[in-house]
Amino acid sequence: MSRRLALLTAAATLLVASPASAQQVREVHTTVKGWTQAPGPRQYDRLPITKFGPANARTVLVLVPGTLGGRGDFTLSARELVRRVPGLQVWAVDRRSQHLEDTAVFRRALRGEVSTEQMFNYYLGWLADPTVTDHYRPPDLTKLGFVADWGLRVQLEDVRRVVQQARRGGRRVILGGHSLGASVAVAYAAWDFGGRPGHRDLHGLVLIDGGLRGSFREVRDEQTARTRLAAIREQPFLDLFGLGIPWITGVMAETAAILALREPTAPSRLQSFPLLPDSFRSPTQLTNRGALGFAFDESTSPKALSLIHVRAGNVGPNGDWQDGEVTPIRRLAETFGQEPANGVEWFYPARLNLDVDAASPLRTTPAGRLLGLRLRHAAEVRLPLYAIQTSLTGGAVLKGARRFISQSKVPRDRSVLVDASKTDSHLDPLTAAPSRSRYLKTVVPFLKRLVR
Repeated sequence: MSRRLALLTAAATLLVASPASAQQVREVHTTVKGWTQAPGPRQYDRLPITKFGPANARTVLVLVPGTLGGRGDFTLSARELVRRVPGLQVWAVDRRSQHLEDTAVFRRALRGEVSTEQMFNYYLGWLADPTVTDHYRPPDLTKLGFVADWGLRVQLEDVRRVVQQARRGGRRVILGGHSLGASVAVAYAAWDFGGRPGHRDLHGLVLIDGGLRGSFREVRDEQTARTRLAAIREQPFLDLFGLGIPWITGVMAETAAILALREPTAPSRLQSFPLLPDSFRSPTQLTNRGALGFAFDESTSPKALSLIHVRAGNVGPNGDWQDGEVTPIRRLAETFGQEPANGVEWFYPARLNLDVDAASPLRTTPAGRLLGLRLRHAAEVRLPLYAIQTSLTGGAVLKGARRFISQSKVPRDRSVLVDASKTDSHLDPLTAAPSRSRYLKTVVPFLKRLVR
């Protein structure tokens, strides 16, 4: 039902060659012990992480994924960063909820040990076909009520253990993230860890289309927070499709990506799957590759799901995908169709979104007091800051970054604010072709100034 602890605790070192370069990137999959006082069984305390780049690097960029995201979101861009910034190592961090996943058959499918049909039936086919007996057995959600308390404090205490390990030997740590993960990075800097401000652990912040101070929603009043918290007590996981099956969002994304990698031009299996929301269903036959693009591209994906959008191209006359914009479809498939560091989170704790919304003002509010937020040091933060925004928030990300700079002691002359809203959708900074990546073009010079 969960990933085998032995697999997670044993580091696997991989050498990955870039198709555009003869350079190789060192990648280590391992774990870090998280916060042992978090609610729930201690088996969830090990945090899966991937380390990219040289072990002797003196600067570590720690990256936190966003809503429904996994550490695999950073794989492609992290490989480029450590190639381009000498002396940098990147650590991508998963949340403890990744332990609730069963990815064994996905891993076997990627290795070619099972067919794509077997993979599909194991994770999805059984939901519509009762004759499928060998299938995924989801955890009993009624026994996971403790996840309602996996909010911002748990996330920050876990990330702090990663940061502390990264700081060993006098290494410098830059903290960042994508979307909600960027909000977590700002909250970390302002958080009070038993009397120690979080910003003292850090040497910089990297905000990839996220942050606080109005970057996303804000919750200030106690009653709104109470109402949302009561709903989370009833259902602690984000159910994006509203099917009562919270894990299906991540499983569909990973299934679609692996199908696009293994059988790109075959007729799409997902398009005929009964539980696929109608908003993802094309009126014409699509290939597996075409279906993946159709689901994620901002021109065809549901407008309400802009959190998953890329700008990749369009569906061709034969139902296959045609590249033509920022993100090649192959890179999108590689991001969401990888193991053991997948790019999705099947069981995302909804409490985290509530707490981040309440943290947005970066000062004490009635909602923050109710939720136990410890945001006491925003005015003291004096860190170099990088922020990039896409089309997602209509300019709110950079407005939020500027408010944070004004509220804190962040040096304006060491701040880099990038507006990619006319070229990028929300996931493009993570998946864009390196030659077309506004994120890589602008964050690399910022990081080079901080790396020693």
